[in-house]
Amino acid sequence: MRIGVPREVKQAERRVGLTPASVRELTGRGHEVLVETEAGSGIGATDDHYQAAGATVTSDVGQVWDSAKMIVKVKEPQSIERARLCEGQILFTYLHLAPDHEQSHDLIASQASCIAYETVTDGNGGLPLLAPMSRVAGRLAVQAGASALETVHGGAGILIGGVPGVPPARVVIIGGGVVGENAAEIAVGMGANVHVLDLDPVVLDHLEQRFGASITTITSNGTTIEEEVLQADLVIGAVLVAGAKAPKLVTADIIGRMKPGSVVVDVAIDQGGCFETSRPTTHAEPTFVVDEVVHYCVANMPGVVPQTSTRALNDATLPRVVLLADRGLDALRSDPHLRRGLNVHKGMVTEAEVAASIGVEYVSAEVALGI
Repeated sequence: MRIGVPREVKQAERRVGLTPASVRELTGRGHEVLVETEAGSGIGATDDHYQAAGATVTSDVGQVWDSAKMIVKVKEPQSIERARLCEGQILFTYLHLAPDHEQSHDLIASQASCIAYETVTDGNGGLPLLAPMSRVAGRLAVQAGASALETVHGGAGILIGGVPGVPPARVVIIGGGVVGENAAEIAVGMGANVHVLDLDPVVLDHLEQRFGASITTITSNGTTIEEEVLQADLVIGAVLVAGAKAPKLVTADIIGRMKPGSVVVDVAIDQGGCFETSRPTTHAEPTFVVDEVVHYCVANMPGVVPQTSTRALNDATLPRVVLLADRGLDALRSDPHLRRGLNVHKGMVTEAEVAASIGVEYVSAEVALGI
């Protein structure tokens, strides 16, 4: 199979779909990999590195898209990229379609087979291709929040860990999954007063076992969320409903009653955000202020650490890329966990949450693939 790796065009996105090491694995199996020039510059991978791994490097982005059977990316295709998708192509990348109606309809019109990293599952019910970036985003969320708390960025001027005689910041994390657990790890390490809310008692028990008295675990509901957010210096939104829009757990009214100079970091912004006042921002302009509360809502947080993020992502995606390259769409027919990643196929929406969000008919992946 010919696999295309274009350079990412989303603002400040410096990750790349395949590393040279991943390319070597594919070319070693007889596949052809076509890489756009400088696609790997953000991770320090030169065109020479890709050529040494067996790839063909081209400056013609049209050639990458037009001649490849499968496109492997990191972020959702931008409008200029969606226009290049062809019927019968396979697109393998993060999509986050539920809150993005324009992208959803463009992918439907393309007649391509679009597989979303974030809905591929594993045998334990986990999301193995989302988890690596969730780990990165959770850790970055605390760094970003700590910076936003500084007065030069509009914050209240609070040091996360405090100093002897002065208490640390109160960090509230809504959601104790992969993002929340990693955020808690960094916040604890920085000396914060950490409170984590989650609906699932199993998750709370796991966090209690891991962190002990270093954190406070709280069952999440409307009352506890409001109480904790109003006392917080930094709130990290780390909720996820696979394939669906994130629930709006913190209302604009609550935001309006938070302490002046407090900070919210919305890691769920790719799925629409879990704060009612959130809107997507960029690494160039990462924050905005609503009711004296600083909002950090960057939609591609891991893109700011592309070397770490790309390697972690490729570790998870490469086995699936190999399977798709070896077997094409038959890989989806034989692997139910990879099949869960199929969101759009030949004009049909095969992810129920996406179909409901954009108001189109849902067709199961099994029916769409003729299984």
